[in-house]
Amino acid sequence: MKEYLVIFEWAGSNYSAYVPDLPGCVSTGKTLDDAEVGIREAISLYIDALRAEHKAVPEPSTTARPVAVAA
Repeated sequence: MKEYLVIFEWAGSNYSAYVPDLPGCVSTGKTLDDAEVGIREAISLYIDALRAEHKAVPEPSTTARPVAVAA
């Protein structure tokens, strides 16, 4: 099992989600939970497609953490 970082963003009328380590792997949803369900499926399909083409599955390498600033 691999654990990829997923970025979720509010896009004004829905949530979008993408995986920096898997270029082009994206999903959207009306709610954050919907976007999470969609991106899980997108990751699975993305990896299945790579394997079907006998391509390497990228290792997770992106990390994130909050940074506090005075605003």
